[in-house]
Parts: sequence; structure tokens; C-alpha cells
Amino acid sequence: MNVVVCLKQVPGTTQVKIDPRTNILIRHGIENIINPFDTYAIEEGVRLRERTGGKVTAISMGPPQAETALREAVSLGADEGILLSDPAFAGADTWATSYTISAALRKLVQYDLVICGRQTLDGDTGQVGPQLAEMLALPFIAYVSQIEEIADGSLRVQRMVEDGYEVMECSLPAVITVVKEINTPRLPSLRGIARSKSATISVWGTEELNVDPGRLGLAGSFTQVIRIFSPQRVCQGEIFQGEAEEQVDCLIGRLRDNGFI
Repeated sequence: MNVVVCLKQVPGTTQVKIDPRTNILIRHGIENIINPFDTYAIEEGVRLRERTGGKVTAISMGPPQAETALREAVSLGADEGILLSDPAFAGADTWATSYTISAALRKLVQYDLVICGRQTLDGDTGQVGPQLAEMLALPFIAYVSQIEEIADGSLRVQRMVEDGYEVMECSLPAVITVVKEINTPRLPSLRGIARSKSATISVWGTEELNVDPGRLGLAGSFTQVIRIFSPQRVCQGEIFQGEAEEQVDCLIGRLRDNGFI
């Protein structure tokens, strides 16, 4: 079974800084990581290969430094990595990103399942998975928490819903997004780390992909980020004095004054 895992390199969440003058995210000098939700996608892809054979291809779209994320994916068990990188891809929203990745998947031709993390830490939209499925005219299932069976060209999974889970089935090839409940990602082995250092990461740009330049990057984006800013934090505290009954009366009065009860 050939599995494609889509991943993204994002800023480490503990190191995110915003320029106080421009209110723009500062990426220079910040350590980047694989989007945490995508590590579950990598792990599930590797587990499927271990059960059924085939290979796992990791794909990421980003600047040249995103190659490190693909090498990490190889250290975690992926067989190969493909970086979609070109100045024309810069500024892409989720729609233009999905268009570019879908072109890469068409170039790959042979794959049975595309796995994405449920969402990314930076964009937090969860749109690329379903948009990929739409552009490729493939079945799509979101929030997959368990792959129950793959047989006879079909896939049966459990997907998380608010009050439990649903069992769904679709034909292959398909696109799914996975949640963290699906597995526990492994740590890279010494052998995996060694293999990742010598692995060849393919780089595809506009010349390698059959794409419409007008649908790439900022020019092909339907949405644009105007600014990123830190919300103003307002923290107030009040201590009620007196006996327990008096404190309760004061608390109830304050809640009423503020319209909470």
C-alpha cells in the first residue's frame, strides 16, 4: 500500500514572537518543528506500510529549510521525502497550497491513501485535507481516530464526533485527516536518523509540476492575512473578606452585577 503523508514545518509554539511594531510573526531565528498533528499522520502511514507493504512518501510545501522536516519524517519511518519549493509558491493560502500539493499528487500517480494531520498550529484551519480531496475528486473522511480495515479496495475507519465516534467506509484512493487519538508516534531510531542524513529529498518547483501560474502563491490565493497580533491580556483579581456566608453573598452579588447570573 502506497501512502502519502502531507506535513508542514511550523514555528515551535514556545518560541513564537510577534513584532510589536508591525504585529507580524517573527520567523527569523525561531526553531521550526513538524506540525505536531502531522507526526500522527506519519506514524499511521508507517504502521500501514508495516502491515501491508508498499511505501510512505512525505510531502511538504515550504521554503528550502523545510527540507529538515522531511528528513525528520524519514527518520521516523517515511521512505522518501518531496519538498515543494519555489518562489512562486510564496504567500499561498490554504486553497493555493492545496492546488500545488494536488499537482504533486497527480505527478506521483500511484498512491492509495493520503493522510494529513487534522490542522496546523499556525494556520489552525484544517482546510488542506478536504480541499485536496475536492481537487483530486477523491473520497474524504475527517478526524479519523482508528483505521479498522483496508480490504478489497476500500477503507473502514472510526472518526471522532462530539459525543463518540462514527464508523465510515469509502473506496480507495482516498484522503483522510487524523487526530492524536489514532496512535502514539514513535521516536526516531538510530538507524532512522542515519538513513535520514543520507536520504535524497526531491525538490519540485513550477518546472516539475504541471500548474497554472495564476493559481499559485499569493496570486492564486482567495484569502490574505492582513496582520497577526497578540490579544491584550487583562487579568484582575478580587479577594472577599469576612465569614464564609458573607464571602458567598459578595460573590453572588458580583456575579449578578456582571450579568453572569
